[in-house]
Amino acid sequence: MPLFLRLTPAAAAPETERPAPEKVISGDPVHTTWNVEERDGLYCGIWESTPGTWRISYDEWEYCRILSGRSVITDASGAKHALGPGDSFILRPGFTGTWEVIETTRKDYVIRL
Repeated sequence: MPLFLRLTPAAAAPETERPAPEKVISGDPVHTTWNVEERDGLYCGIWESTPGTWRISYDEWEYCRILSGRSVITDASGAKHALGPGDSFILRPGFTGTWEVIETTRKDYVIRL
């Protein structure tokens, strides 16, 4: 196993899925994930979604950096967080709200269970 990995789509096979139907609020978002590393409760890679809005709930820590596109994350209190290229953020366990992809969004991420 290499000790150095680049986070690029070429580093992993893409996985495509949609949010569970009961979580979708609007649109038909399609998610593509390139999981570059998965081991010992650590996951990292690149994620992309087409436009739509769905409910989110986190049991894990996730660090993200937006590479392209526009999204809005709204927390349970109704506070909106507009995100675009270069924005970085952390979602902590217990976070709930919605994710709205306005323009196809690509991010890199690190998840720790």
